[in-house]
Amino acid sequence: MEALLITRQDIVKYSNLNGNIDSDKMQQFVKLAQDIHLERILGSDLLNRIKADIIAGTLADPYLTLLTKYIKPMLIHYALVEIIPFNAYQIANGGIFKHNSENSDSVSKNEVDFLMEKYRKVAEHYTERFQKYMSFNGSTFAEWNSNSNEDIYPVQDTPFSGWVL
Repeated sequence: MEALLITRQDIVKYSNLNGNIDSDKMQQFVKLAQDIHLERILGSDLLNRIKADIIAGTLADPYLTLLTKYIKPMLIHYALVEIIPFNAYQIANGGIFKHNSENSDSVSKNEVDFLMEKYRKVAEHYTERFQKYMSFNGSTFAEWNSNSNEDIYPVQDTPFSGWVL
């Protein structure tokens, strides 16, 4: 059993994603965002601790506060980075289909890329907040520095999103 750290309701509430998007179309992207982005930021041990506590129903402070205040906002926006490029497409027995509504216009690839980049920048903002919090409170979370062997160690510096001239 795999614990997802955010729900469909979290994504819909804190983004512009429409409320009638099917949960089944989101879950794989939330998992992907956890695996690709979140584990790199939290490290394997801290992520696994939080997931285990969620599954056991024992998530409590200070881990609950860490999840609610720092991890969820970050993960919501990283999940959106993963959802956006695939949201218009469906793969079925007959092939790959692109949804098209009578009352709307399809967006260009540039517009999709722009939207993804906006979500990425928001996610990086929340990542920076998390990393600053952990720089002062990391000793509260033993798993922050306990990774070993094949575990992924957390990236403890601010993400770089380009040069500003």
